[in-house]
Amino acid sequence: MTYCLGIILESGLLLASDSRSNAGVDQINLVRKLDIFDQAPDRTIAVLSAGNLATTQAVVAMVRQGIRGATKKRDVYQAPTMFAVTQMVGGFLREVIGRDSEHVKAYGDASASFLVAGQIRGERHRLFEIYAAGNFIEASERAPFQQIGETKYGKPILDRALKSNTSLDVSALLALISFDATIRSNLSVEAPIDMLRYEADSFSAGNVVTFERDDPYWSELRARYSDGLMALIATLPVPPRAG
Repeated sequence: MTYCLGIILESGLLLASDSRSNAGVDQINLVRKLDIFDQAPDRTIAVLSAGNLATTQAVVAMVRQGIRGATKKRDVYQAPTMFAVTQMVGGFLREVIGRDSEHVKAYGDASASFLVAGQIRGERHRLFEIYAAGNFIEASERAPFQQIGETKYGKPILDRALKSNTSLDVSALLALISFDATIRSNLSVEAPIDMLRYEADSFSAGNVVTFERDDPYWSELRARYSDGLMALIATLPVPPRAG
């Protein structure tokens, strides 16, 4: 399992993923799940993946192989819009599932899901979630974040505090608290956490930070948030008793 988060804001995009991949209690690996494509001067594209590792790696490899290739319909650097990019990634997912699912069935689930986000010059920045069937939805001002993988533990803080006009830095803080809640409740999610803060119209993915498990900021944030939460609870009135 994994946890990937995408947030679309008025000021840009916040994208983050953990790095844990496991196939049982004794087979745990660290795998990067945030892939960035920003060599073209007019676009920045990010793909976050969750699900069967062989499936997700095959899809990302197909994205890479299509770049500067002979077939325009398979090249994300030639796609006219982020919608078209997402169609490509969804199509690659269908290809892989169609080819591998019957062979994998006896051993497990071949399905996967993706977040595709970025900006192409001439349109605003956008964020999409691709389902296992290859179809997808787009994030909006009313629903500014999307999650894939282990989603339930990290959702409440985002529902409570995140708005479309939240700054990138505050969104980064909320995202890390969301990851902290998920890591505390689910062993299948763990640091390192890769995070991209993309500023609208910058066409640059230079602001990528990786938080290792023993990163001083990450450790202090988790401790201060936990202590602050317990201090707040101590100030709240207890529920009334019967009678």
